[in-house]
Amino acid sequence: MISGWWLQQLAAVAVVATWLLLLGFLVLLVGRRWPDQAEWSRKLAHIGAGPVVLIAWACGIDRLVAVPAALAMTVAAAINHRRRLLPGIEDVDRHSYGTIAYGASITLLLLLWWPAHRTAVAAAILVMALGDGLAGLLGRLVPSASWQVFQQRRSAVGTATMGFCSLIVLLLLAALAASNGAEAVPDGIALVGIALVATLVEQVAVAGIDNLTVPLSVAWLWIWSASGG
Repeated sequence: MISGWWLQQLAAVAVVATWLLLLGFLVLLVGRRWPDQAEWSRKLAHIGAGPVVLIAWACGIDRLVAVPAALAMTVAAAINHRRRLLPGIEDVDRHSYGTIAYGASITLLLLLWWPAHRTAVAAAILVMALGDGLAGLLGRLVPSASWQVFQQRRSAVGTATMGFCSLIVLLLLAALAASNGAEAVPDGIALVGIALVATLVEQVAVAGIDNLTVPLSVAWLWIWSASGG
């Protein structure tokens, strides 16, 4: 007989799986509807994967379930990167391991800090999903001054979007955590600093490494500053 805990975990995993299946359907739909805008489907996958951490939080997914699931998704991303089974979620104009780094960062965050520092984990993943995702999208769509960092194009609009979205995500999660009193949170000045660091780290995106460095930096700085470091 399956225990109540396992039933709850299976139900939570089913919710996450439903979200990911819906996301996959939307990615395919966007790719077919706008075949000349391949970046749109990739960014939809990038942004849409972020809220999974909120679903895991709300559903109470345990670390014993979350880590293997994230590791499995990382392996699936690596296979897709090699085989291009779902080309819509891979980078369209450069050689990148971004999707693998994305999955690896989520796996490491869960392994290191879930659920003791779940707000920090959520902040790290959502800064990457929303901040970096929207930055890449708007940076291409809106003309602005641009520059090269290790042969990777960075733009004023994209950088500003990254900074603004990061700060909004951090402020909202800090307010959420403070309202329930479950975890200590960084103060306002620290949150601005974390957003600034995330924006600066995101400038170095060689081979998609920012999908790993940004989330880990955000989570560590959140935990360090919340503890009075």
